[in-house]
Amino acid sequence: MSYFETGIIDITYLRENGFLPPEEREKKGPVAVIECIQEIPCNPCVSACKFDAIIMDGINGIPHVDFAKCTGCMSCLKVCPGLAIFIHDKSKAKPSVTVPYEYLPLPVKGGTVTLLGRDGASLGSATVKFVLAADNVSRSSLISVEFDDPALCEQVRNIKVG
Repeated sequence: MSYFETGIIDITYLRENGFLPPEEREKKGPVAVIECIQEIPCNPCVSACKFDAIIMDGINGIPHVDFAKCTGCMSCLKVCPGLAIFIHDKSKAKPSVTVPYEYLPLPVKGGTVTLLGRDGASLGSATVKFVLAADNVSRSSLISVEFDDPALCEQVRNIKVG
């Protein structure tokens, strides 16, 4: 079934179409992953990237990350209105994912949260690495969670507090 039938983006589609960074790149440090697959007039991620690491073919194009240029700085993550950008980091002993989060209460650093996949199902628990509360630039808070299994980086897309 396709994304348009289920509403869930298939990981195989993302991998085959260059939306996920090569494993070697992920081991070098944080990197943005953009799961925006619809051609809509939106480009704040392109404008926010100081490293010209996000490429888009016109205002209606699909954004792609130049993984060689991306530093994982989170500027794009802060401004994405579609909550379609995540930061993977497999360079540390404990891999992590940073996700946009628009709910209250916010988790606390060091706390435990439930990891959620694309379909909303629980993927286990994780420790909150840091919390950046929403500001005037972004209506989304940024929550970074760390866990033991590097494969979760490609699966975790939200968290549940409590």
